[in-house]
Amino acid sequence: MPEMISIALDAVGGDHAPAEVVRGAVDFVRSEIGEGVRVLLVGDAQVIAAELVACDADGDTRLPIVHAPQVVTMEEHPMEAIRKKPESSIALCAKLVKNGEAQATLSAGNTGACMLAALLIIERLPGISRPPIASLLPTETGRHCLLVDAGSNVDCQPSHLADFALLGALYAERVMGISSPSVALLSNGEEDTKGNELVKKARPLLQALPINFVGNIESNHLFEGGVDVIVADGFEGNILLKAAEGMGKLAIVHVQRTLAEAQTDGERAVLKSALKKLIAAGDYAEYGGAPLLGVNGLSLIAHGRSNARAIFSGLRLATQAVRSGYVNAVKSALEGMPKE
Repeated sequence: MPEMISIALDAVGGDHAPAEVVRGAVDFVRSEIGEGVRVLLVGDAQVIAAELVACDADGDTRLPIVHAPQVVTMEEHPMEAIRKKPESSIALCAKLVKNGEAQATLSAGNTGACMLAALLIIERLPGISRPPIASLLPTETGRHCLLVDAGSNVDCQPSHLADFALLGALYAERVMGISSPSVALLSNGEEDTKGNELVKKARPLLQALPINFVGNIESNHLFEGGVDVIVADGFEGNILLKAAEGMGKLAIVHVQRTLAEAQTDGERAVLKSALKKLIAAGDYAEYGGAPLLGVNGLSLIAHGRSNARAIFSGLRLATQAVRSGYVNAVKSALEGMPKE
């Protein structure tokens, strides 16, 4: 029998916690994909117990409660919160992974605090100095491409981009199931001579890695689906991510306006179908969360507005990542890299 997977879930983090978070956990352990998974519900024990009763799940051994007397709010400064609230749900989730009591952590709480907890408690993998956030972007093919870094590190060195490329390639291969994923460097032109100094200096480092590096890529080609992993510093990556979100919203608005002006049932049916697909493409509840790569465990950060479906998706992703052996694959790859 496969070993039981344990995921530490911040049950009190997020705009809709604890009700939606606990409901998502209950739905997950009752699903087929949740078989063989325990979800450790971290937070105020009394509050969580009441939510389990409401979900008719009290006493379910797959949903043990880990009491955390402190909560980090969305408004708190991340560093101060982690230092002053060592018994917060976010910190305790990270400690469970650090101590080997869980293999992954998921939180829809304060993003900065989640990142710091992973960095300070779970800690970086040896050889990784700047763990990046990875985010999925929709493409024309229906598959997703992985953006690394989506905002964790705004000031980078060329070696950091090389780390991002290796971490992203392994994630795409192991977790996303892409064989020999293609990796490209975000730039203002495809030619080798294009890019700022960071991109120009990073390019030969990526070429030397044991990955399928295909060169530079311009932002207008990202969504065509020809590349699996996009490497960028966190400043440019976050701008790209937010611009993509904004363009997605703009497209939805235009389709909605056109739908309102439609004259026939046939037109309305086509537009409603298109609108549904557009909304689904950018639905964070389907993605579940963004992983912080390069730490000695799995740390996933969910959207602050996550509902039960988003939490379910995040737990699904965490389970998939644990089962893929991603962290051990990264360790093996780093051990095989030449020492500077």
